[in-house]
Amino acid sequence: MSEEVICPWCLTEITWDPEFGPEKHCPHCGNELSSYRTIELGGDTEEEAEEEEQDSNDQWQEDEEDDSDGHDHGHKRWLAEGEGYRNTDRSSLALESTLQRITDEQDEVPECPSCREFMLEAGTQSIGGDSFKPTVSPVLGQPVLPAPLELVWYVCPSCFHTSSMLSQSNRQQLLKRLAKPE
Repeated sequence: MSEEVICPWCLTEITWDPEFGPEKHCPHCGNELSSYRTIELGGDTEEEAEEEEQDSNDQWQEDEEDDSDGHDHGHKRWLAEGEGYRNTDRSSLALESTLQRITDEQDEVPECPSCREFMLEAGTQSIGGDSFKPTVSPVLGQPVLPAPLELVWYVCPSCFHTSSMLSQSNRQQLLKRLAKPE
């Protein structure tokens, strides 16, 4: 015999075999089937309802005592943690505006692999001579990337991670070399 369960997320009926036990995740939508993140309405006994009401009243009284001096302590905590519009000053707004203008002017705006912020183009670097020894591919019979080559460097204004990418001209050269038939 099997027991039937209805997924609270997609409302699909799930049949499971008692030999293997209940499913932990819905096979249709992948959401958890346990009571985690589930709200049950009603069904409280009178005793439980009275306890919850008493806890709620106690919390209300504590909040009133905290605010008895006329100050909103929750608001102070909110400001101290640096959250909200009041903590924004002109310099941070100017910074955001400058960053936006810089990224608007860039040809490419990659995302930082660390924090997902947009990166700023920092400059280019030419690599060649003794500092770069290209690998000759046996398939191509020539280097995949010939020296000299040019890299474009990007910096993240948030976490200061740097990364580089081949310049546009070197990308085209690479694609031509790879597409060249033997």
